[in-house]
Amino acid sequence: MSRTTATYWNPLSEDLRHRWRWREGLEGQVEEVILSRDLSTGGFTRLTRFHPGADTRAFGSTSHPHPEEILIVSGRLWDEAFGLWLETGHTASRPPGEIHGPFRTDEGCLVLDVTYGLET
Repeated sequence: MSRTTATYWNPLSEDLRHRWRWREGLEGQVEEVILSRDLSTGGFTRLTRFHPGADTRAFGSTSHPHPEEILIVSGRLWDEAFGLWLETGHTASRPPGEIHGPFRTDEGCLVLDVTYGLET
């Protein structure tokens, strides 16, 4: 596996704000920063920030052909597919094909997301 590496850095630091990118179609609502990538499989680790009032219902639910793990780092996020408020500390290990979302949040939410790429 050829995963990118980095020495200690703080993606939540205001000095590194320039590394965050808006999710396409969700500008002003949802942004992300990639923490590492697996160059051979396309897997990645990222932080996703849902700003207060973010709503992805226009995009519907989603699923992936690869496993995914998530951890709610802070805030809360409504997962419509599960009819559940995900709160700080909630975690999931999603199998390939599991339907989740769309999502919305009232107060904002920070999610750690690890995907394993297409070759797993």
